[in-house]
Amino acid sequence: MARACLGSRVVRVRYEKAVLRPIDYVEFNEGEEFEIVVVRRAFRGFREKAGKYKFEVDHDVVEEFVEERR
Repeated sequence: MARACLGSRVVRVRYEKAVLRPIDYVEFNEGEEFEIVVVRRAFRGFREKAGKYKFEVDHDVVEEFVEERR
């Protein structure tokens, strides 16, 4: 199991020619070692597409869900 530690963060990477390459700028020291957890982005673009939809409800569905679980 991976251990969370101070300074942990998410770094998006792309797999190219057998190497994981950062997509965003990262500031690491040469030779520094890391433990990584790989999470495949199965729903590419889902967040952007889903964010366009808005729903109106007549009650707090989250509160209802929490109450059902108590």
